[in-house]
Amino acid sequence: MPLGSLIGSGHGIQNPHNVRLIIEQARVPVLVDAGIGTASDAAMAMELGCDGVLMNSAIAHARQPVLMASAMKKAVEAGREAFLAGRMPRRQSADPSSPFAGRING
Repeated sequence: MPLGSLIGSGHGIQNPHNVRLIIEQARVPVLVDAGIGTASDAAMAMELGCDGVLMNSAIAHARQPVLMASAMKKAVEAGREAFLAGRMPRRQSADPSSPFAGRING
């Protein structure tokens, strides 16, 4: 079953919420196997917690396939590290993170 979007479409992950639900309930490794169009799509899949991505079209149809393959490798690694690191909580309002100590007041 195509998990990202239609096979060969390059539309990326159309429904990240559903991907997350599948990952949470699956008892087997989860791969995004369709729809990856560029490196940011691969990073998103990994940030969602996928175990990997399976791709062909994004690399095969790139203007520079070798360069795209390199970008995909880096994106998958970065996405996995971001997932393991854990993203900051989303907030409904601003929450200043800069300390007040050492501030120059004018």
